[in-house]
Amino acid sequence: MTLPLVSIIVPVYNSEETLARCINSILDQQYRNIEVILVNDGSTDNSLNICREFAETDSRIIVIDKENTGVSDTRNRGIAQATGKYLHFVDSDDWIAENAVKVLVDRMQETGCDLVISGFYRVINGKKSEKSHITGNRVMSKKEFITHMMKAPANFYYGVMWNKLYRTDIIRTHGITCCNELEWCEDFLFNLDYIRYAQTIATINTPTYYYVKTKGSLVEKQCTLKNIINMKIRLFESYKDLFESMEIYEENRAQVNKFLVSYAKDGGLNYFDTYFLENWKNLIKKRKSS
Repeated sequence: MTLPLVSIIVPVYNSEETLARCINSILDQQYRNIEVILVNDGSTDNSLNICREFAETDSRIIVIDKENTGVSDTRNRGIAQATGKYLHFVDSDDWIAENAVKVLVDRMQETGCDLVISGFYRVINGKKSEKSHITGNRVMSKKEFITHMMKAPANFYYGVMWNKLYRTDIIRTHGITCCNELEWCEDFLFNLDYIRYAQTIATINTPTYYYVKTKGSLVEKQCTLKNIINMKIRLFESYKDLFESMEIYEENRAQVNKFLVSYAKDGGLNYFDTYFLENWKNLIKKRKSS
């Protein structure tokens, strides 16, 4: 039986110190039928050369070099290039377990689900801790899944793209892309758009990804009042639309609206909780009228 091709997309920007570890973890996968799309986002260090050196040693690697336009556009370029049945995303400062792709694909194939999501390890100063939210190996309807998500929508488990396996045909059919308007949390917006068209979701208890938490990261530097307002409102509109599209918003209104004062468990975006609680209706009205 021919194994389905998996496209693994890696946005690369000034990551010369961690890039080799990331790429090696992908090339060393037990699951061999992969294409690795390295998209260099105008790096000013040696990242592009590293990508090209790896491409010379493994025909499964495709290198795209482009001007610096941000991670959303970079991922979109990778998505456009992908030819695999499934899509997986890896960030260049992280790495994946040796069995990561095999575990994700096996779960997708055996369940016939539209999305597979796994636990992950958060790595801080070399120390790892296991993170998850929905425990066990489960198969859920979309409604059941978002009921879990509603309890902790800002949890990395739901928000990021790198602990998930996506079906390329769903992304292509519905024109799902990463939003260039957001400088961060664009992952969650992508996931909300994708979940709208997914029917069933499968979970895996086994962690497959090593996420490296870096102090002074781009997200922390961009954590300003203006950016948080823009991000929160944009995400809330899509989050609310998802519930409305399933006709379950009214019965969950209070819980859904709590998203505006939720914060990322990994970084903490709770500095302006009170501000949002008091002003979110006016902020949304102002955004829609602009």
